[in-house]
Amino acid sequence: MIFDRRYYIDRLISKRKNGMVKIITGLRRAGKSFLLFDLYKKYLLKNGYDEAHIITINFDDLENIENRKVKNAYNLIKSKLVDKKEYVILLDEIQFVDDFVPMLNSLLHINNVDCYVTGSNSKFLSKDVVTEFRGRGDEIHLFPLTFKELLPLYDNDRYKCFEDYLLYGGLPMVYVKNSELDRTEYLKNIFSETYIIDILERYNIKKSEELDNLLSIISSSIGSFTSIQNIVNTFKTKYNAKISIPTIKNYLEILKDIFLVREVEKYDIKGRKYIGAEKKYYYEDIGLRNARIGFRQVDKSHIMENIIFNELIKRRYEVDVGIIKKKEIINNMRKNRQYEVDFIVEQGHTKYYVQSAYEMNTEKKREQEYRSLKYVADSFKKIVIRYDNYGISLDENGILNIGLFDFLLNEDCFSYE
Repeated sequence: MIFDRRYYIDRLISKRKNGMVKIITGLRRAGKSFLLFDLYKKYLLKNGYDEAHIITINFDDLENIENRKVKNAYNLIKSKLVDKKEYVILLDEIQFVDDFVPMLNSLLHINNVDCYVTGSNSKFLSKDVVTEFRGRGDEIHLFPLTFKELLPLYDNDRYKCFEDYLLYGGLPMVYVKNSELDRTEYLKNIFSETYIIDILERYNIKKSEELDNLLSIISSSIGSFTSIQNIVNTFKTKYNAKISIPTIKNYLEILKDIFLVREVEKYDIKGRKYIGAEKKYYYEDIGLRNARIGFRQVDKSHIMENIIFNELIKRRYEVDVGIIKKKEIINNMRKNRQYEVDFIVEQGHTKYYVQSAYEMNTEKKREQEYRSLKYVADSFKKIVIRYDNYGISLDENGILNIGLFDFLLNEDCFSYE
């Protein structure tokens, strides 16, 4: 089963021979190796390259344990460069090579080499490493399958596809499985046997129960504000356990580092500043989130919000969560109220305010979703993405209503006038 990942192939093609190391990042099992070693290699073979000039090395493979030593890896690559023709070097899971940055920089000095690498954590994209690349590292982040990439498997049945996507997410191997039980077992097993074990071993974590409890808290709170202090309190009340703030910060950095979750800041729209300690956390793959909680809390509203967030990030928008503070008269008393805008979406000089609405079938729900957008005073476009609305239209308030499927299938939908 081969899914159309043309978006990423096109990005790789656009960066060919640009004098940089092309760095493909993403979750484990999202398809990085397949993208590089199969899809992109097939493209190269069809466009003038021969096998002898495409060098492929997988450092995650046991047979390459000795080649994880940087000198051995470099010598292995150099030994394959036997003429002056152009070589494409494809290196999988580069983070296993110790001190690999100088090696990659050295490869960049070889005129007939075009280098591509993959990695499953973001440590090699830290500020220090990027500085060492001296502006010669070019990241392409591979996301799990999007709804649009998955839809052809369902013969374009949007409803059936979306119901499965809400539950199982977008890791490609899930859809090789033919039964509900096989899919849920695969996701549960990969979470516990790949992600958890990888975290414990790679980061030398001794208290696995703490990490396990933190994952439960984060998984149950997607789409909701939380703070580190709230997490500390939850450990105390729910698990009768003490945990320090630095420990929680460290665990959260690890979860972000392996691309399992993304952290989103709270932004005061009127005050034009980031505020408070509360943040939101979203899973990069919703199937993994559902597996972590045993497929029990399948809250479609918050999962839809998570899916929209992932789609916005994949489209290379900067995303924050917005709040609007208003003073209102309640029971004859003047009180401060805070209203939430699900996403502040920016790209260059373009900005949008976006609400996610799974249900808007009553006037009360409509008013609830529209209220915060109406309170935003600037002229940037206000948008509601809604599951129960199909098509794209402007309402009497100038708010753009977009059906969820129209959003997921049309990257230009925000430009509707």
